Amino acid sequence: MNSKPKPYSTVSLYGVSFSKMNMQETVNYLAEAVEERRPHRVITGNPIMLMVGLDNPSFHHTLSTADLVVPDGTGVVWAARRLKQPVQERVAGFDLMHELLREGERRGWSAYLLGASPEVIEAAHEKLKLQYPGVRFVGFRDGYFTDKEDEQVVAAIREANPDLLFVARSTMNQEPWIEKYHAVLEVPVVMGVGGSFDVVSGKLKRAPAFFRKAGLEWLYRLLQEPTRFKRMLVLPQFALKVIKDGDKVLKHNNPS
Repeated sequence: MNSKPKPYSTVSLYGVSFSKMNMQETVNYLAEAVEERRPHRVITGNPIMLMVGLDNPSFHHTLSTADLVVPDGTGVVWAARRLKQPVQERVAGFDLMHELLREGERRGWSAYLLGASPEVIEAAHEKLKLQYPGVRFVGFRDGYFTDKEDEQVVAAIREANPDLLFVARSTMNQEPWIEKYHAVLEVPVVMGVGGSFDVVSGKLKRAPAFFRKAGLEWLYRLLQEPTRFKRMLVLPQFALKVIKDGDKVLKHNNPS
């Protein structure tokens, strides 16, 4: 089941409550959480996650119980608009991460980076330190650790005591891991950022503004990573499902 009602306007897509807040409202909301030290688990939601959740009750629970799910995928923005419950704008995870770091620079927050390969996370850490000198980067480590090492990883983050924790692992690892350890981590904002560190480090290029404005960032990424083709086939499947299901999309719909 969904968690308690959210303190902001939402649209429910297949039982997952997506925020209708725009970027600035989202940053303001999370800034308040940081200042009050209220742990928040943030998911940057997209159609692929929703489709996985419909087939996987455990993953659906992970999505539906998050403190904040922002409409990252353009398919989510399209679905909400089609169902006449529009969100104000797409809140891309990459941009939200940077906006939170900008806010953190003004407020003297601390941040911890977790995930990606050793080379990528080290490069991302160095670049973000230069870009946001007012943020205290209190630690980083790659995402290639086993379940047996979880306790060690969690202990290191707790000792660093960051205001922001950005996690970049594979979708089926990233969000469930955050859900599992969110309470014990006691970090005000924990957010999955997927491939963001790859872009920050320079390993991948961010889509040009034209692609982003046209809602084609997924296409640009596919051109850089052709191996994502099979995964991207979920996008038209999602669109067809939304069209077929109509208003049923808005009703609470846990997978059986």
